[in-house]
Formats: sequence, C-alpha cells, structure tokens
Amino acid sequence: MLSTKNKRGVRITLCVGVLIVAGFFAARTPAQNSAAERAANLRSQLVEAQTRQAELETRLQRLDEDLKPENIERGFAGVGSTRPEVLRETRRRQLEIQKRSIQSQLDALATSRIRLEASIARADAESYHQSAGIGPNAGQQSNNASTANKTTRPRQRVKKRKPVRRSN
Repeated sequence: MLSTKNKRGVRITLCVGVLIVAGFFAARTPAQNSAAERAANLRSQLVEAQTRQAELETRLQRLDEDLKPENIERGFAGVGSTRPEVLRETRRRQLEIQKRSIQSQLDALATSRIRLEASIARADAESYHQSAGIGPNAGQQSNNASTANKTTRPRQRVKKRKPVRRSN
C-alpha cells in the first residue's frame, strides 16, 4: 500500500506528464495562424518547464539532504521504538522512492525542453521565412502577383513563322 507521500509523488508525476502532452497539443492549435505566435506560445511553455525544473531540482537537493543517515536518525530522535532500525530503513526507502519519482520527472522535463527548443527553432525559421516572403505561402503571393500583372497588361500577339518549303 502506498503512503500518502508516495501517492502524492505519483500524482505529481502524472500531472507533469499530462501537462507536457497538453503542451504539445496546444502548440498545434489552428487558432494560431502565424509562426511568430506559435513561437511565442512555445517560449512561454519553455519558461514554465524551466520553472518547474528548478522547483524539482530544489526538492531533489532537499531529499538528498534528508537521505543522509544522521538526518534520518535525527528525525526519529523523539520517537520511542523497540526497533528503530526498521523505522529508519522505512524512512530511507520512502525518501528513495520520492527521489526516483522526482528524477523521472526531471528526465521527462529535460526531454520536453529539448523538444520545445527544437519547435521554437522551427517556428522562428518559419516566421523568418514568412516575413522575408519565402516559403510555402510566398509562392502563392508571387503567383498572385504575376497573375495580376498578366491581367493588367494587354496581351501581345505572337507571330507565327511560316514553314520553309524545300525542294528535293
């Protein structure tokens, strides 16, 4: 049976996973019509991921400190028991489980951060191409411009050449 702290760790891990997946879907919503908006949204998601990563790293440092044998022993200083070694070992296992959970969350955030940075780079490149007039939408604009130029100029007739007849 999981303790309350272990359940909390599992819930946090699950919430982080859901947020990461939701972030990837939010990055591709049709309401965002320009690459610049998408890049800004991705940057805000990156800042949120970095903030969460800093919080988890702080918590991991606290757990490392709590895992020291003298700190575990100090935690049970006022508790009377016939088997204090069992209490200390149980506490150490709980802290190790929490540490593994936080480490897995940090690993997931690192992967997410890498993907977000790559997506930001792609969105920035697309934004640049849109602003420079090159890329998939630029071809439509140049075709429309050349069509407009053709319709405003009068058409010139092309003279056909008469075939040259040769005698054999």
